[in-house]
Amino acid sequence: MAKKKEHMNLVFVGHVDHGKSTTVGRILFDSGNITEQALRKLKEKAAELGKAGFEFAFVMDNLKEERERGVTIDLAHKKFETEKFYFTIMDAPGHKDFIKNMITGASQADSAVLVVAANDGIMAQTKEHIFLCRTLGVDQIIIAVNKMDMKDYNEDNFNKIKGDVTTLLKTVGYNPEKVQFVPIASLPGDNVVKKTEKMPWYSGPTLVEALENLEIPQKPTDLPLRLPIQDVYNITGIGVVPVGKVETGVMKIGDKVIFVPAREGKGINGEVKSIEMHHEQIQEALPGDNVGFNVRGIEKKDIARGDVLGHTSNPPTVASEFTAQIVVLNHPSVMTVGYTPVFHIHTSQVACQITAIEKKLNPTTGETIAENPDFIKNGDAAIIKVKPVQPIVIEKQKEIPHMSRFAVRDSGVTVAAGMCVDLVKKELAAKK
Repeated sequence: MAKKKEHMNLVFVGHVDHGKSTTVGRILFDSGNITEQALRKLKEKAAELGKAGFEFAFVMDNLKEERERGVTIDLAHKKFETEKFYFTIMDAPGHKDFIKNMITGASQADSAVLVVAANDGIMAQTKEHIFLCRTLGVDQIIIAVNKMDMKDYNEDNFNKIKGDVTTLLKTVGYNPEKVQFVPIASLPGDNVVKKTEKMPWYSGPTLVEALENLEIPQKPTDLPLRLPIQDVYNITGIGVVPVGKVETGVMKIGDKVIFVPAREGKGINGEVKSIEMHHEQIQEALPGDNVGFNVRGIEKKDIARGDVLGHTSNPPTVASEFTAQIVVLNHPSVMTVGYTPVFHIHTSQVACQITAIEKKLNPTTGETIAENPDFIKNGDAAIIKVKPVQPIVIEKQKEIPHMSRFAVRDSGVTVAAGMCVDLVKKELAAKK
């Protein structure tokens, strides 16, 4: 049995038209993940729609509407492998509506590739995406300076963009020393998977080699156990089987566990009898594992999606209210005190009311620019106080970052994203 490759969620971000989809298409094609035949079909289709040169982007844009518009709307998931990693690529559209996709579910990207076009340099969304990556906890970022062919593969041009982006990275709190900058031209295929002759001045890695240099994300096994419930099944002969992904900590057979908030705000206790992953019995579940498990002493009506399991010795935190740092992304007007949208936090969806807007922040530096503003609008970052209509499990970013992030949605649109920085704990009366 070959050693299992490490899995990494990778998101491609960057300003619209800077070549994210084309870059991803080029990676998949040059690494043998799409056939010549499939590419030929895409080329014909692209030419037919008057979009010659968009064929690589078509690899990601599977929707007919997207092909006609030549832009990426939804988040496409593609898998590819390098020597060291097994990647799930998320191609985040550069348009306004991209962000809902970037922050829900799989958006817990471990790393990001920010694509900046050599002919445009830093644009509005370049800044926004760097800030979002930071706010959403993406620790590793690679900067791909694309479309070098449009600047005659010029070294000075690359260095100028590198300097500008470095300044931006510092303001947001990334350490530029740890960020790889790679000059590429995705359409002709320079330096994405294959080395190029056209930039003799550059001796660094290709984009795929840069991906190989990423550090394997640490599995947060030393943090307390947190497993948000996705579904609960009743399986004949086994009993109640909750299903979910371990976010932090380790769950072993025999563990004494508690589900919260669970009905009437009381925790529900039980003991782990068995754990199954990919239809195999396992002894313990680690962060990132999607598991089904059986717990002694639990009935189906006791627990539901959105509850979180932890050890009885360190139960998940139930908050009656919390303080959050958010970025307003896509709100039709303004957000004010009293506004009550739906917060998507791990697997739970709960209406929460904004009870105070404490500070408005500069979205690129995080500095306070106004105390207690009347409202916040698109592009603003802020510190707000929030009261959920019913108790929810959320953790402080400093303590368990994986359980602190959320998206704010209203009428089917993601209006904001953020993380919990402080909270008021609701005490639980445990149900025996």
